[in-house]
Amino acid sequence: MLVIVAPGQGAQTPGFLSPWLEIPEFRERISAWSEIVRLDLVSYGTTAGADEIRDTAVAQPLLVAAALASYEILGVRPDMVAGHSVGELAAAAIAGVLTAEQALALVRERGQAMAKAAAITETGMSAVLGGAEEDVLTMISKHGLTPANMNGAGQIVAGGTLAQLEAFAAEPPEKARVRPLAVAGAFHTVHMAPAVDHLRAEAAGLTPMEPSVTLLSNADGAAVSRGGDFLERLVNQVANPVRWDACMATMAGHGVTAMIELLPGGTLTGLARRALPGVKTVALKTPADLDSAREVLK
Repeated sequence: MLVIVAPGQGAQTPGFLSPWLEIPEFRERISAWSEIVRLDLVSYGTTAGADEIRDTAVAQPLLVAAALASYEILGVRPDMVAGHSVGELAAAAIAGVLTAEQALALVRERGQAMAKAAAITETGMSAVLGGAEEDVLTMISKHGLTPANMNGAGQIVAGGTLAQLEAFAAEPPEKARVRPLAVAGAFHTVHMAPAVDHLRAEAAGLTPMEPSVTLLSNADGAAVSRGGDFLERLVNQVANPVRWDACMATMAGHGVTAMIELLPGGTLTGLARRALPGVKTVALKTPADLDSAREVLK
């Protein structure tokens, strides 16, 4: 059983689209979708610096467009699909709940709304690597932070104010390392609540379809069978923790044997190698990875 996954914010790196734009079909898609998101995605994916693509309003449309364009070039239909955080919009399009164009229009609004919410208070996120889960969660709570991403494989991401994160880093959980993340706000925490109402209003104008493949939700890892339910979960997820650990548990329970991570791949397959032993993994980083991804099914 094949699962295709789409990465979330923070996976982007300067110039990551450059080799892909040599593929005419890929460039055509990215250029057309630039009109929908009202951003020059070609420029942001090739010549823009790290700070420019760290901007939430840029990073989110760029990531969803890259994932969907690489999926189309890959040409492989999955049995199951999931996305991490903003990657859920790419997953929704792959599963047929939204069209690619609807997903991109919605991610434009999501990115802008979350950027505005992040500007209200100086917030951020830090990855906690290692340590006993109970100890990590206790220390996160002690410092008033939120376990924004429960990623599994010994990784939890804490979100909160910069002051809270600094205090947390000075008093890390036992046997754990704390690493600040290059994101522009405390996503999937109460700090993003102002973005939820805006996104809900935008989503109200959409008519979602039922998913054509098994589609997992970040809320609890459940397979969601109704498009309207998934869209509502997607909206609420902006201010609620991502349970990627639960998504991987569902993958294991369904007997997933192979995982392909869409562009810019690496993060989710890295987690899977530790949490899903025996599952074949391929991350799409350059076009050279396409053949390996297709081979994983043989």
